[in-house]
Amino acid sequence: MHVVVDKLSVTLQARRVLSDISFVAQRSQTVGLLGPNGSGKSTLIRAMAGVQPCAYAGVNIGGKQTSNLSRRQLSRTLAFVPQHAEAEAEMRIIDIVRLGRTPHRNAFTPWRQADENAVQQALSMMKLEALAHRPWQRLSGGERQRCQIARALTQQPDILLLDEPINHLDIQFQLELMRLISALPVTVIVALHDLNLAAKYCQHLVVLHDGQVVASGEPAAVLTPALIQATWQVDATIYRDRGE
Repeated sequence: MHVVVDKLSVTLQARRVLSDISFVAQRSQTVGLLGPNGSGKSTLIRAMAGVQPCAYAGVNIGGKQTSNLSRRQLSRTLAFVPQHAEAEAEMRIIDIVRLGRTPHRNAFTPWRQADENAVQQALSMMKLEALAHRPWQRLSGGERQRCQIARALTQQPDILLLDEPINHLDIQFQLELMRLISALPVTVIVALHDLNLAAKYCQHLVVLHDGQVVASGEPAAVLTPALIQATWQVDATIYRDRGE
């Protein structure tokens, strides 16, 4: 399902932090949000998820304005994984992932085969089947991120929003997680700092600077030496390796 962001704006403490943000994410694309610290990536992700109030929230998913959806309807359409998602130390991966079925159930709904199928599919997508009964306190940083993404996938959303999921991970876990994310059969919008990984694993990039979109398009067209210098104040060129 495609996403249209149209003139989304956010004001915090009388300061406009996002101004007229517009871009389109096509069905099943992995879209990378890039920009220096403080450019508004996390605020944009949170605003799209509905957890950050907006001066104007122009987010349209599959022809439906998100502001017109109930919280349950939105949770069935869109899933959000924040930067620092936590869980109780003794909870097992499978228990955490099962929480993702909440939008599809109520207090009196018995656990159904459809729920279990969604959980098992999410565990498989994140390569967590063998770790399903391992407690949160024994998970590495990469395993915790995969667990939280699996929980989000169990919602069976059309859109997955990820706020800097590879921060503080060693490079091998960054690569592993980006490979898994880019292979997901949903539209993914992910905030990233690493230009190399964004160029390698995203089909579309949106670059923010001072709360505005300064570039949007395919990685090869967006990540030019001129844009990198203007946005990050460094001289660099991105070479995209399409192999593994």
